[in-house]
Amino acid sequence: MRLRLPLALATFALFAGCAAVPPRPATAPAPAANDNLDAVAWAQTAIEHDLVYLQTYRDAQSRLLAALHDPQWDALTREDRAAPAAGLPPAVVLDIDETVLDNSPYQARLVKSGGAYDEAGWAAWCKEQRARALPGALAFTRYAAAHGIAVIYISNRAQDLDTATLANLRTLGFPVSGADAFLGLGTVVPGCEQVGTEKGCRRQLVSRKYRVLMQFGDQLSDFVDVAANTAAGRRQAIEGYLDWVGTRWFVLPNPTYGAWEPALFNNDWSAPPAKRRQQKLNALRYN
Repeated sequence: MRLRLPLALATFALFAGCAAVPPRPATAPAPAANDNLDAVAWAQTAIEHDLVYLQTYRDAQSRLLAALHDPQWDALTREDRAAPAAGLPPAVVLDIDETVLDNSPYQARLVKSGGAYDEAGWAAWCKEQRARALPGALAFTRYAAAHGIAVIYISNRAQDLDTATLANLRTLGFPVSGADAFLGLGTVVPGCEQVGTEKGCRRQLVSRKYRVLMQFGDQLSDFVDVAANTAAGRRQAIEGYLDWVGTRWFVLPNPTYGAWEPALFNNDWSAPPAKRRQQKLNALRYN
């Protein structure tokens, strides 16, 4: 014989059974899309990234001694050559960030946090001294130093980051010697007025003491000052020196940041992110 529960008791049992089912955990919101994710992921994980660096530095190394033994060879523009190169000791000039040191972990942190570059955060990263050597850079600079060629780093890291930067380079085994080894942003060059973050004054400083055999960088401004940071202005700045690319100037890839980006939105960092992004979309070619 089946017992029939009173209605109230049956109702209680029903709701008690429901209450015993644990609630489902709330679904975490998906992270906001970040336009730099693919660029940083490529820089950190793609073997092609490493091969481009190796290829560039190995090619430069294969040409270095010929440049050394050619007394007419110089990798500075007429505007940057402040003193005759004849008779001066040889040097190579390299940018640091994304040229010899890999700062992709800093960029990865920004992707993860949804943050943006700021000077304090960047300085803190530099002081960690944890940047790794980029493929080929160490072998090339050591080869140059072994042949009596000065290795000079012209960087837009602030000059007051010299101690941390040089320590990072030395720990990795990069050749670092002399007062001219690191010329950071803020270096005073007598007789030359610094314009923004352009490196022309510092290249002129080097030109007074050295014949520069080669230059390396990931930004156009690592080789020549850019008067107008627009698509047309950037092309104009490089006109007349295209034959130097791959012989005196060696350009490395950097899709994560650079002056190429603000050139797409009229250099207006004060514009809302959505507007800057739309202007970048407007710059794309579809055929």
